[in-house]
Amino acid sequence: MATKATTNQTKADLRQQILDAARELFVAEGYENVSMRKLAERIGYSPTTIYLYFKDKPDLMVQLCEETFAKLAQTLESIVSKHADPMVALREGCRAYVRFGLKHPHHYQLVFITPLPPKADEQYAFEGSMGEKAFSILRRGVTGCVTQGKFRDVDIEATSQALWAGIHGVTSLLIAHRDFPFVARDRLIDHVIDTMFEGLKTR
Repeated sequence: MATKATTNQTKADLRQQILDAARELFVAEGYENVSMRKLAERIGYSPTTIYLYFKDKPDLMVQLCEETFAKLAQTLESIVSKHADPMVALREGCRAYVRFGLKHPHHYQLVFITPLPPKADEQYAFEGSMGEKAFSILRRGVTGCVTQGKFRDVDIEATSQALWAGIHGVTSLLIAHRDFPFVARDRLIDHVIDTMFEGLKTR
């Protein structure tokens, strides 16, 4: 007879299988074109099985977002915690963000490029979410740089959003336009980050 731990692991594995299949289908075919029945066919289960784990398709989309944000937040925390200098920590965090997107392009496309469908958007609350946690790591880095005089006295929120816009831009371009004759990837990433930081440093 299966133990409780084994049963729980089986449930977790199936839930992850559903998430992985949904992510691939949403990216490949578009959220609106993927039905729960089509998703069920992909994983070899009935639609009823999916509803045991997710209440509807918008909930599935929200959980995909939370999963990706959680992975990103964990990655960023592990990077920035290694550096006492807030400037170094923020720079390495920005690099880690881009590397994360390039390593997980399907995750990145779905969460950061594809607009949330209306019903999923209604269900997703930013406050208290893993998305807020991930962004707070960036905001904390900017705050540390200002507090220690690495950056001039700037609007923390606007600056954090501007930095995110910059690293999101280079990440999105590298994912979407692989045939463009970009300079060496690491050189481009570092140049984008360095350019943004130079405009924020104290003089």
